[in-house]
Amino acid sequence: MVPDVSTGSNTRGLIAYLFGPGRRDEHTNPHIVAAWDMAGAPDPGRDPAATYSQLAKRLDHHVDLRTRELGGKKPPQHVWHCPVRTAPGDRYLTDTEWAEAARRIVHATGIAPEGDEKACRWIAVRHAADHIHIMATTVRADGRRPRTHRDGQRAQAECRKIEAEFGLRRLKSGDLTAPRTPTGAERAKAERQGQTVTARQWLREQAYAVAAAVRTEADYFTVLQSLGIKVKTRLGPETGDVIGYSLAAPGDTNAAGEPVWYGGSKLAPDLSINRLRERLPDQKVADRPRYVADPADPWRHTTTAIHTARTVLDSGDDAAAQGHLAAFGDALYNIASATTGPHRAELRAAATAFNRARRSATRADHQTATALRKAAKELAYASNEPGGLAIALLFATLHLARAAAKWHEQRGHEQQAAAAQEALRHLHAGYQQAAAPVLADLTRRAPRAATTRRYEQDVRATLPDHADRILADPTWTALTTTLAHAETAGHNPRRLLTEAGTLRELDSAEHPAEVLNWRITTQPNRRTQAARSRSTTSGTSAMSAAPHPPATPVATRPEDRSRHR
Repeated sequence: MVPDVSTGSNTRGLIAYLFGPGRRDEHTNPHIVAAWDMAGAPDPGRDPAATYSQLAKRLDHHVDLRTRELGGKKPPQHVWHCPVRTAPGDRYLTDTEWAEAARRIVHATGIAPEGDEKACRWIAVRHAADHIHIMATTVRADGRRPRTHRDGQRAQAECRKIEAEFGLRRLKSGDLTAPRTPTGAERAKAERQGQTVTARQWLREQAYAVAAAVRTEADYFTVLQSLGIKVKTRLGPETGDVIGYSLAAPGDTNAAGEPVWYGGSKLAPDLSINRLRERLPDQKVADRPRYVADPADPWRHTTTAIHTARTVLDSGDDAAAQGHLAAFGDALYNIASATTGPHRAELRAAATAFNRARRSATRADHQTATALRKAAKELAYASNEPGGLAIALLFATLHLARAAAKWHEQRGHEQQAAAAQEALRHLHAGYQQAAAPVLADLTRRAPRAATTRRYEQDVRATLPDHADRILADPTWTALTTTLAHAETAGHNPRRLLTEAGTLRELDSAEHPAEVLNWRITTQPNRRTQAARSRSTTSGTSAMSAAPHPPATPVATRPEDRSRHR
């Protein structure tokens, strides 16, 4: 059961909508199911003699008195509106049940506490099978305004109780950090245009993808504009600095043909200009030259940083953990952007799903996650996808997404935990698609039997507590191929197994050989490194990574807008 509290100032306009046919003739049999006084509330849906004006006049009775006291000026935002909708799949509720739910919600939110004879006037209108609209005028009989502080949160809490008592689907409790849901008008507009998502949702995804890839605030706005998105910044009157911004999707206009603007914070709380600045480095840091010794380094660096993030989530430092979750959300976008192959769609879906898990009421310490965010941004500039390293990175994301779900669950963040679980499902599907052929190829190229027996002895010597499980793992043969490659690259197999086994415990691993395989895969080629260190260069410019813009963020091309929206 989902309530959605808002306020306005047009009593008769809202009444006309509630009892009218709806924007798409979707309203059927509009009628009042509950009110402050059922006998005194004219019902335009059931009483032919009743009119919208009569009902508005009765509801506005105390508002008019207050208006005269204020010298003809109406109180601001005096119309309180709260649609309440059951979840898909819930059973049909009778008018009597909806009436009880409405009375409990106006009591919980402070609109009309039970037994308060001077409470606000209100009605609950039903015009569909799955929802009602509660409307009130927020002036009491004694002329005071009701105490509706945190009314949305209180309505949510009461709905959780109603769900339990009515046998409805139990929805996840929120913490006021979720992005705004599209309005009915936005959804109807998207349907008319043949889009699968609204302009608000589409812009949110583009903003997240661009913010994950760029290095500076200026780049953020530049890349958005290059994608056909209109950008409007708000400047401070004294300093002239940007203090806010709004975005408009290509071709999204109102009836007058003007762009429909959405402020950054209205897209998502962490897309406001201040929250973005917390995650983006200042110009001096961004302008420092970047050097890339090996094209595979971004993939290794990101994998290492994700392993570190798992440790942070277990450390008990909630601010640091929240900072790493936000950085992981950026990393998922860049991993999807830098990935090729059929599993890319699952990675895109994982990045979108994790957006709800990347923030909570816990204030994030973004500075602690600098390494993960920096490594993730390197992926946006990566020019290739180095096979097994990319899959090792995907394998690491599985474990971090699982740890994120557990971290949120332990702290009662129900919506975030559910979002992390959804992201995990997409990541697992993407990993399976990408890893299966690679593991099969490693198995086909297994070393000779004598080499395999030597590696078996190495495992029993270095990881005796896990040896039986490792050797019985279906991916053991693939691991022997990876060990052979590492040995050829100059690594000592026993030392590698020891380091990989102590990187994190193996007790909880369902497939320990698979875990070791991807941990060892991320090790660099030692002989190549040694050769590079011995070589001479004419100057550091030969090593400098030529500056170039990041790859086009996931699903951000303007020509793809209709397909993705």
